[in-house]
Amino acid sequence: MVTFCLSLLALVLGYFLYGRFVEKVFGPDNRVTPAVAKADGVDYIVLPGWKVFMIQFLNIAGTGPIFGAIMGAKFGPAAYLWIVLGCIFAGAVHDYLSGMLSMRNGGAGQPELVGLYLGETTKKVMLVFSVFLLMMVGAVFVYSPALILGKICSDDLLWVYIWCIIIFFYYIFATMLPIDKIIGKVYPLFAISMLFMAVALMAVLFIKWPTLPELYDGISGEGFITPIFPALFITIACGAISGFHATQTPLMARCVKSEKMGRPMFYGAMITEGLVALIWATVSMYFFYGGAAQELGLPLTLQAPEVVTGVSEGWLGTFGGLLAMLGVVAAPITSGDTALRSARLIIAEFLHLEQKTIMKRIWICIPLFGATFLLLYFNISDPDGFNIIWSYFGWGNQTLAVFTLWAITVYLVRERKAYWITLLPAIFMTVVCSTFLMVSKNAFGFDMMVGYGVGGAALIISVAWFCTWKYKNGKHI
Repeated sequence: MVTFCLSLLALVLGYFLYGRFVEKVFGPDNRVTPAVAKADGVDYIVLPGWKVFMIQFLNIAGTGPIFGAIMGAKFGPAAYLWIVLGCIFAGAVHDYLSGMLSMRNGGAGQPELVGLYLGETTKKVMLVFSVFLLMMVGAVFVYSPALILGKICSDDLLWVYIWCIIIFFYYIFATMLPIDKIIGKVYPLFAISMLFMAVALMAVLFIKWPTLPELYDGISGEGFITPIFPALFITIACGAISGFHATQTPLMARCVKSEKMGRPMFYGAMITEGLVALIWATVSMYFFYGGAAQELGLPLTLQAPEVVTGVSEGWLGTFGGLLAMLGVVAAPITSGDTALRSARLIIAEFLHLEQKTIMKRIWICIPLFGATFLLLYFNISDPDGFNIIWSYFGWGNQTLAVFTLWAITVYLVRERKAYWITLLPAIFMTVVCSTFLMVSKNAFGFDMMVGYGVGGAALIISVAWFCTWKYKNGKHI
């Protein structure tokens, strides 16, 4: 628990110290934001700051900081290091600067921003890549909450299918309606539920004060998954850094009244997500390695959704468990529908198709939801469908972060700002994604040494590319 307490403190200090530094590097001012300049009553609407924070937190959270942290805890105390350092120096920086750049560019989506700084060809690649990733999010975030809700109703698998249908139809309406009709009214309540769940579980941890693996015992060891690199950095994404967030920040960048609200809205929401991930990583270490599974009478072989259900009900009782479960179920559902909303806006932006007219929203949504439904069908029909989609989502998610970080780095260089704040995480995540692509059984499946070799080559090539680009463009910067 010592490592857990120090990690909590580090995340809070990271927001106030490094977050303020990153804000100073960007330099928010009093210019008119897209929420005011482009108000359309559908996607560009000024919302109160607290609502923007709650919606942003819920949009980026999903099941990532929960399920990812549960699976990541099996790597040992190294999970603490990645959540803390990744969140402060990579994830929160990524979220803040992508949100602020979107605001500076009229509420532009992630592919538009990438194209602006990395070129039109990269923009087109990112368009296809990001839309497909968002459809995967929609499919995965239908099935994972449906599993939990179905289990609450009955052990009959039919209930899982029923909930899949209900959630999918909800997605259609939430994606089509103006952002203040459902998202602006209901999502803050769901966010409060999720935060309640995290705080309640943290209180239980402090009361029980279990003996857990500590960093001073070693970052990993016997009984934990090895090797740590690169799998840990793909498994724990939303609690450390996630490219998916760059597709979500423009939604709220279109609803913020002042640039100076950016740090609590974007950097702060990511730090909050890191806190949730930290709590669930600690709960999981207690569950798998500290005896909690035996105390609750549960097997150690439970999957992440079952761990969530068992711990919430066992520790928080019926009422507390239901509230906690509401937070866990609402998070993926709300991330799923905003993912598809982002996909609609990205496509509309590329086609220069205004979205105030409902029929023009429908024209985009029909093929979008059709393709998402096919992914959902694969997810359900194939016994390993969820794991396959999640694996590709994990790699695709972090690869999206790579492109976003490089785009922001180019912006910072051009503006003569401290570009190293995104250059270092961009290089690191380039190496992670390159290595994982080589060794993943769902990709090339090469030997680990081959993966490390490719990762090393990616390190050299990315550094050489950046230095060459900066030297050639130095006179124009």
